[in-house]
Amino acid sequence: MRKPEELVHSRARVTQRYALLPLEGFPVSRLPSCPEAEARVLASPALGAKFVQMVVDVPAGKSARLDSQAGVENFYFVVSGRGKFGSGSSAQKLEPGSFGLLPPGAEMQFTAGDSLRLLTLQKHYESARGVEMFKGIHGQESKIEKKVWADNPHSLLQALIPDEMGFDLAMNIFTFDPGFGLPIVETHVMEHGLLFLQGKGLYFLGDRWMEVEADDFIWMGPYCPQSFYATGPTPSRYIYFKNVNREILL
Repeated sequence: MRKPEELVHSRARVTQRYALLPLEGFPVSRLPSCPEAEARVLASPALGAKFVQMVVDVPAGKSARLDSQAGVENFYFVVSGRGKFGSGSSAQKLEPGSFGLLPPGAEMQFTAGDSLRLLTLQKHYESARGVEMFKGIHGQESKIEKKVWADNPHSLLQALIPDEMGFDLAMNIFTFDPGFGLPIVETHVMEHGLLFLQGKGLYFLGDRWMEVEADDFIWMGPYCPQSFYATGPTPSRYIYFKNVNREILL
Protein backbone atom coordinates (compact mmCIF):
# COMPACT_ATOMS: atom_id res chain seq x y z
CA MET A 1 0.00 0.00 0.00
CA ARG A 2 1.21 3.49 -0.82
CA LYS A 3 1.03 6.39 1.63
CA PRO A 4 -1.95 8.75 1.22
CA GLU A 5 0.29 11.55 -0.03
CA GLU A 6 1.90 9.36 -2.73
CA LEU A 7 0.71 9.00 -6.30
CA VAL A 8 -0.85 5.64 -7.19
CA HIS A 9 0.77 4.01 -10.18
CA SER A 10 1.64 0.50 -11.32
CA ARG A 11 3.87 -1.44 -13.69
CA ALA A 12 0.92 -3.77 -14.39
CA ARG A 13 0.22 -4.48 -18.05
CA VAL A 14 -2.63 -6.65 -19.34
CA THR A 15 -3.06 -7.52 -23.01
CA GLN A 16 -4.62 -10.36 -25.00
CA ARG A 17 -1.21 -12.00 -25.39
CA TYR A 18 0.46 -11.39 -22.02
CA ALA A 19 0.12 -9.84 -18.58
CA LEU A 20 2.73 -8.44 -16.17
CA LEU A 21 1.22 -8.23 -12.69
CA PRO A 22 3.09 -7.14 -9.54
CA LEU A 23 1.87 -9.11 -6.55
CA GLU A 24 1.01 -5.93 -4.62
CA GLY A 25 -1.89 -5.33 -7.00
CA PHE A 26 -3.81 -8.51 -6.14
CA PRO A 27 -6.56 -8.22 -3.51
CA VAL A 28 -6.97 -11.09 -1.06
CA SER A 29 -9.63 -13.71 -1.79
CA ARG A 30 -11.05 -16.48 0.38
CA LEU A 31 -11.76 -20.02 -0.77
CA PRO A 32 -14.56 -22.18 0.70
CA SER A 33 -12.17 -25.12 1.04
CA CYS A 34 -9.66 -23.12 3.13
CA PRO A 35 -11.39 -20.02 4.57
CA GLU A 36 -8.55 -19.19 6.98
CA ALA A 37 -6.01 -18.85 4.15
CA GLU A 38 -5.52 -15.80 1.92
CA ALA A 39 -5.55 -16.54 -1.80
CA ARG A 40 -4.44 -14.29 -4.63
CA VAL A 41 -5.56 -15.49 -8.06
CA LEU A 42 -2.68 -14.78 -10.43
CA ALA A 43 -4.01 -16.35 -13.63
CA SER A 44 -7.35 -17.83 -14.66
CA PRO A 45 -9.52 -18.35 -17.74
CA ALA A 46 -10.85 -14.82 -17.17
CA LEU A 47 -7.37 -13.57 -18.10
CA GLY A 48 -7.13 -15.86 -21.13
CA ALA A 49 -5.14 -18.64 -19.45
CA LYS A 50 -6.08 -22.31 -19.70
CA PHE A 51 -4.99 -22.89 -16.10
CA VAL A 52 -5.42 -21.34 -12.65
CA GLN A 53 -2.42 -20.17 -10.68
CA MET A 54 -2.57 -18.71 -7.17
CA VAL A 55 -0.44 -17.57 -4.26
CA VAL A 56 -1.97 -18.99 -1.07
CA ASP A 57 -0.89 -17.75 2.38
CA VAL A 58 -1.71 -20.11 5.25
CA PRO A 59 -1.37 -18.53 8.74
CA ALA A 60 0.91 -20.19 11.30
CA GLY A 61 -0.79 -23.14 13.00
CA LYS A 62 -3.68 -23.22 10.51
CA SER A 63 -4.62 -25.76 7.84
CA ALA A 64 -5.79 -25.37 4.26
CA ARG A 65 -7.35 -27.86 1.88
CA LEU A 66 -7.44 -27.19 -1.84
CA ASP A 67 -10.31 -29.08 -3.46
CA SER A 68 -9.50 -31.01 -6.61
CA GLN A 69 -11.98 -30.47 -9.42
CA ALA A 70 -12.88 -33.42 -11.63
CA GLY A 71 -10.09 -34.14 -14.08
CA VAL A 72 -7.82 -31.42 -12.68
CA GLU A 73 -4.21 -31.98 -11.61
CA ASN A 74 -2.64 -29.85 -8.87
CA PHE A 75 0.89 -28.52 -8.39
CA TYR A 76 2.29 -26.71 -5.35
CA PHE A 77 5.59 -25.01 -4.54
CA VAL A 78 6.58 -23.61 -1.14
CA VAL A 79 7.77 -20.04 -1.60
CA SER A 80 8.36 -19.47 2.14
CA GLY A 81 7.53 -20.93 5.53
CA ARG A 82 7.40 -24.45 6.93
CA GLY A 83 4.75 -27.03 7.64
CA LYS A 84 3.50 -30.34 6.30
CA PHE A 85 1.51 -31.78 3.44
CA GLY A 86 -1.05 -34.47 4.25
CA SER A 87 -1.55 -36.04 7.64
CA GLY A 88 -0.47 -38.98 9.77
CA SER A 89 2.55 -41.14 9.00
CA SER A 90 2.43 -40.29 5.30
CA ALA A 91 2.70 -36.51 5.85
CA GLN A 92 5.38 -34.74 3.80
CA LYS A 93 7.61 -32.13 5.46
CA LEU A 94 7.35 -28.70 3.84
CA GLU A 95 10.06 -26.06 3.73
CA PRO A 96 11.06 -23.40 1.18
CA GLY A 97 11.55 -25.15 -2.16
CA SER A 98 9.31 -28.15 -1.39
CA PHE A 99 7.01 -29.02 -4.28
CA GLY A 100 4.55 -31.64 -5.46
CA LEU A 101 2.33 -32.61 -8.37
CA LEU A 102 -0.86 -34.56 -7.65
CA PRO A 103 -3.09 -36.35 -10.18
CA PRO A 104 -6.80 -35.54 -10.44
CA GLY A 105 -8.76 -36.54 -7.35
CA ALA A 106 -5.80 -36.48 -4.95
CA GLU A 107 -6.30 -34.56 -1.71
CA MET A 108 -4.31 -31.36 -1.13
CA GLN A 109 -4.05 -30.74 2.63
CA PHE A 110 -1.52 -28.27 4.07
CA THR A 111 -0.76 -27.42 7.69
CA ALA A 112 1.41 -24.39 8.44
CA GLY A 113 4.04 -24.41 11.16
CA ASP A 114 5.37 -20.96 10.33
CA SER A 115 3.26 -18.84 8.02
CA LEU A 116 3.24 -20.78 4.77
CA ARG A 117 3.22 -19.20 1.32
CA LEU A 118 2.35 -21.57 -1.52
CA LEU A 119 2.37 -21.15 -5.27
CA THR A 120 -0.31 -23.44 -6.70
CA LEU A 121 -1.41 -24.39 -10.19
CA GLN A 122 -4.52 -26.25 -11.33
CA LYS A 123 -4.88 -27.57 -14.87
CA HIS A 124 -7.10 -30.08 -16.66
CA TYR A 125 -5.04 -33.21 -17.21
CA GLU A 126 -4.77 -34.08 -20.90
CA SER A 127 -4.88 -37.84 -21.34
CA ALA A 128 -3.18 -39.43 -24.36
CA ARG A 129 -3.75 -42.78 -26.05
CA GLY A 130 -1.37 -45.42 -24.73
CA VAL A 131 0.05 -43.10 -22.04
CA GLU A 132 -0.51 -43.99 -18.39
CA MET A 133 -1.38 -41.15 -16.03
CA PHE A 134 1.46 -40.09 -13.75
CA LYS A 135 1.74 -40.97 -10.07
CA GLY A 136 1.91 -38.17 -7.51
CA ILE A 137 5.38 -36.81 -6.81
CA HIS A 138 6.91 -34.73 -4.01
CA GLY A 139 10.38 -33.22 -4.01
CA GLN A 140 12.73 -30.47 -2.88
CA GLU A 141 14.09 -27.88 -5.27
CA SER A 142 17.52 -27.84 -3.57
CA LYS A 143 17.98 -31.50 -4.53
CA ILE A 144 17.20 -30.94 -8.22
CA GLU A 145 20.32 -30.65 -10.36
CA LYS A 146 21.05 -27.22 -11.81
CA LYS A 147 21.95 -27.88 -15.42
CA VAL A 148 23.87 -25.48 -17.61
CA TRP A 149 21.47 -24.15 -20.23
CA ALA A 150 22.40 -23.10 -23.78
CA ASP A 151 26.10 -23.80 -23.07
CA ASN A 152 26.20 -20.87 -20.65
CA PRO A 153 27.34 -21.62 -17.07
CA HIS A 154 25.70 -18.35 -15.97
CA SER A 155 22.27 -19.71 -17.00
CA LEU A 156 21.06 -22.69 -14.95
CA LEU A 157 17.84 -24.70 -15.36
CA GLN A 158 16.13 -27.01 -12.86
CA ALA A 159 13.33 -29.28 -14.11
CA LEU A 160 11.08 -30.09 -11.14
CA ILE A 161 8.81 -32.46 -13.09
CA PRO A 162 10.33 -35.48 -14.90
CA ASP A 163 10.42 -35.18 -18.67
CA GLU A 164 8.19 -38.21 -19.24
CA MET A 165 5.11 -38.62 -21.44
CA GLY A 166 2.87 -39.27 -18.44
CA PHE A 167 3.27 -35.61 -17.49
CA ASP A 168 1.53 -32.95 -19.58
CA LEU A 169 3.16 -30.00 -17.84
CA ALA A 170 6.61 -28.79 -16.87
CA MET A 171 7.55 -26.66 -13.86
CA ASN A 172 11.06 -25.27 -14.15
CA ILE A 173 13.28 -22.83 -12.28
CA PHE A 174 15.70 -20.61 -14.17
CA THR A 175 18.63 -18.90 -12.41
CA PHE A 176 20.57 -16.21 -14.27
CA ASP A 177 23.63 -14.34 -13.10
CA PRO A 178 23.42 -10.55 -13.60
CA GLY A 179 24.00 -9.63 -17.23
CA PHE A 180 22.87 -13.00 -18.60
CA GLY A 181 19.57 -14.39 -19.80
CA LEU A 182 17.79 -16.02 -22.70
CA PRO A 183 19.92 -15.80 -25.88
CA ILE A 184 16.91 -15.62 -28.23
CA VAL A 185 13.38 -14.24 -28.45
CA GLU A 186 11.16 -17.30 -28.06
CA THR A 187 7.83 -17.66 -29.85
CA HIS A 188 5.92 -20.92 -29.34
CA VAL A 189 2.56 -22.59 -28.80
CA MET A 190 3.08 -23.18 -25.07
CA GLU A 191 1.59 -20.99 -22.33
CA HIS A 192 3.58 -19.80 -19.33
CA GLY A 193 2.68 -18.80 -15.78
CA LEU A 194 5.81 -17.30 -14.19
CA LEU A 195 6.53 -16.04 -10.67
CA PHE A 196 9.71 -14.10 -9.96
CA LEU A 197 11.36 -15.47 -6.83
CA GLN A 198 14.52 -13.36 -6.58
CA GLY A 199 16.38 -10.48 -8.19
CA LYS A 200 15.30 -8.26 -11.04
CA GLY A 201 15.74 -7.85 -14.76
CA LEU A 202 14.15 -6.94 -18.06
CA TYR A 203 11.50 -9.12 -19.69
CA PHE A 204 10.58 -8.83 -23.37
CA LEU A 205 6.87 -9.41 -23.90
CA GLY A 206 5.10 -8.86 -27.20
CA ASP A 207 7.06 -5.94 -28.60
CA ARG A 208 8.56 -4.20 -25.56
CA TRP A 209 11.05 -4.62 -22.72
CA MET A 210 9.68 -4.18 -19.17
CA GLU A 211 11.35 -4.08 -15.77
CA VAL A 212 10.52 -7.01 -13.49
CA GLU A 213 11.47 -7.94 -9.94
CA ALA A 214 10.77 -10.44 -7.16
CA ASP A 215 7.03 -11.07 -6.54
CA ASP A 216 6.05 -10.14 -10.10
CA PHE A 217 3.82 -12.59 -11.98
CA ILE A 218 3.80 -12.96 -15.76
CA TRP A 219 1.29 -14.77 -17.93
CA MET A 220 2.36 -15.49 -21.50
CA GLY A 221 -0.19 -16.80 -23.98
CA PRO A 222 0.58 -18.96 -27.02
CA TYR A 223 2.94 -17.38 -29.55
CA CYS A 224 3.74 -14.38 -27.39
CA PRO A 225 7.30 -13.23 -28.24
CA GLN A 226 9.35 -13.40 -25.05
CA SER A 227 12.88 -13.09 -23.69
CA PHE A 228 14.73 -12.07 -20.50
CA TYR A 229 18.02 -10.90 -19.09
CA ALA A 230 19.01 -10.33 -15.47
CA THR A 231 20.10 -7.00 -14.02
CA GLY A 232 20.98 -5.83 -10.54
CA PRO A 233 23.57 -7.09 -8.04
CA THR A 234 22.20 -10.60 -7.37
CA PRO A 235 21.17 -13.59 -9.51
CA SER A 236 17.59 -13.65 -10.77
CA ARG A 237 15.40 -16.71 -10.20
CA TYR A 238 11.91 -17.49 -11.47
CA ILE A 239 9.65 -20.53 -11.53
CA TYR A 240 7.47 -21.10 -14.55
CA PHE A 241 4.83 -23.47 -15.92
CA LYS A 242 4.45 -24.66 -19.47
CA ASN A 243 2.20 -27.23 -21.13
CA VAL A 244 4.12 -30.04 -22.89
CA ASN A 245 4.01 -33.56 -24.36
CA ARG A 246 0.59 -33.48 -26.00
CA GLU A 247 -0.96 -33.30 -29.47
CA ILE A 248 -2.45 -29.98 -30.49
CA LEU A 249 -6.22 -30.42 -30.66
CA LEU A 250 -8.10 -29.11 -33.71
